[in-house]
Amino acid sequence: MFTQIITILILVSIIGCILYGRRLIKTEKVDAVFGNPERAKGGTHWIIVGSSAILLVWLYYSWDIAKGFYPKSANELCQVAKINESLLGLKYQFPIEEREFKSTSIIKIENKNLKKISLEIQNSPDLSNIQKTALVGFINKTNKLIPLLTNDNLMEINTKIKIDEMTDEIRLLSTNFQKKDYPFETPEQKNERQKAIAEQGTWGIVTVSAGTGSIENTIEVPLVPETDRGLKFHAAAEQLKKINDKFFKLRNHNPQFKNAIKELKSEIKLYRKNLDDTEEVASTYAKNIVKIARRIEFASIYPPNALNEMQNAIIEFDNLQKTEQGGLRLIDILLFPAGTIVASGPSCSEQGSGRWLPKPSDTLNKFILMSKPSVGYKNIPLLWIDMMDVSQIIGFILPDWIADVLPGEYPVHTKDGVVKQNFKGKVLKIVTGDFKLFKIPVPYGHIWDSFLRVFLGLVFGILIGVPLGLFMGLNRFAKGFFDPLIELYRPVPPLAWAPLIISVLGIDNTGKVFLLFMVSLSIMIISARAGASGTQLSKIHAAHSLGASKRQILRYVIFPNSLPEILTGIRVAVGMCWGTLVAAEFLAGTTGIGFVENVAKKYFQYEVIWITIFIMGMLGLLFDVTLRKIIDKTIPWRGKG
Repeated sequence: MFTQIITILILVSIIGCILYGRRLIKTEKVDAVFGNPERAKGGTHWIIVGSSAILLVWLYYSWDIAKGFYPKSANELCQVAKINESLLGLKYQFPIEEREFKSTSIIKIENKNLKKISLEIQNSPDLSNIQKTALVGFINKTNKLIPLLTNDNLMEINTKIKIDEMTDEIRLLSTNFQKKDYPFETPEQKNERQKAIAEQGTWGIVTVSAGTGSIENTIEVPLVPETDRGLKFHAAAEQLKKINDKFFKLRNHNPQFKNAIKELKSEIKLYRKNLDDTEEVASTYAKNIVKIARRIEFASIYPPNALNEMQNAIIEFDNLQKTEQGGLRLIDILLFPAGTIVASGPSCSEQGSGRWLPKPSDTLNKFILMSKPSVGYKNIPLLWIDMMDVSQIIGFILPDWIADVLPGEYPVHTKDGVVKQNFKGKVLKIVTGDFKLFKIPVPYGHIWDSFLRVFLGLVFGILIGVPLGLFMGLNRFAKGFFDPLIELYRPVPPLAWAPLIISVLGIDNTGKVFLLFMVSLSIMIISARAGASGTQLSKIHAAHSLGASKRQILRYVIFPNSLPEILTGIRVAVGMCWGTLVAAEFLAGTTGIGFVENVAKKYFQYEVIWITIFIMGMLGLLFDVTLRKIIDKTIPWRGKG
């Protein structure tokens, strides 16, 4: 129901916003000429259209629309896939899916192989004439095996009877398949099937393990048929499977063929036994001839017209089962793009875009579960709120050395085993957070850890990079001294630094924050330096003529002129920091979005991978939108001067 409502709302939003946009174009008076940035402002309705279109494509190609509007379609297609799998083996023997009979194809291949090996033997310089004569004789006898299988007069009556029985079974199945009450299920069988349906769950559900609280995926597609149409296809598939097994166990081995191949094998075995070590080439050729003979022995080779009736029965049933699918074929074509449901042995699975593109409904469900502290991911939620005592925050912010620099000694226990606190001891308790105050809500989890790492690395990069960049843009010494250092490490990819920094500073937050600091530092230095060196001289001369001091020129002229470059640098640094953070969390760590994606990749948890990608995109967008707002508020003159 949720998917249905969302799909309808998306379609209404797209159509409504397009109509509104068309009407606005006709009625809006536009005074701005082409090229004026004012023409690009607004357009919220087009944002809705773009976002809705992306979500609609996701819903469609993940097959979530099919799941929302036809939740049992996957189960029915699973039963159809079982029939197709059972038919595939039989159809493979006939010119239905293939261009020719399987028997014809095998005969052509083996005749070609025999001819090829015969030419090799005759042209081989390593064989004597006696050896060539013997080996060619084996080839001729192998060639004579095939007519013993394709001669209708030599085919045993028992083999013909079995083929006729299987043909009659297929035709009987076609007759019963058209009946509404097929497969003639008894009340007891129906009750057992209903119990199995209740236990198997629904298409694409997600369960939570009660013991560990971890998320576990159930089977992709329910196997037990849930509808009457599905039951019909399931029963027919079971019957076809039995016929299929009978057919492939059957061999067209008449007495003449059995005697001929037995004699050939014995002769070749005796021939190879009499060869010495210097005649390895002849032994190898003889061995290859035996392999061809065995392939002919185990192949399903029949006389040309022996399977005609069976072929007609299979074609008749195949056409009938396609007709019985009815509207399900249309659902498969329209709502299962780029793939369908396929059967493989006892299970069914999604094959196509629905397999690697998780459904929004399943993804949302898993995101909610992963956000709960009781489930989470590796016992840590994606994002949650924890009540933390303010003392812990104070202890984190205040350095411990504050207590160390105070005069006096820390308290020592008395002979009675009692410790009396003095002033220095009380200060130590404060700076280490060893006291109780009051609790406040504090976010925690994988998302918060990644966000905090990026934020801290970016802030440190701005606080150090911007002043240093301005200094380098205004001072010859600073530029000459720091420029080689910056340009030496800037071109090196962050991933090249990651192993070294993590090895030195550890796998905790310190190493990751320092790596992000290095990434953002070079970007901020270059941005601030470009902004400072690009200040118009006319503005600086005007400020000098008005009696401004160096500090005032820096504050009111150079810094405002550098702000567009600095803020653009921050936007670039945010993207670089996110990419670097995920890579760093891939290498080492126990929390964070990159850590979650790395673990999910190992276990092929596609929903989790897509959740991490979506989260990184949304957090990056949040940073970028925030910076856009800051740019609009702090430098409204950009592009107008």
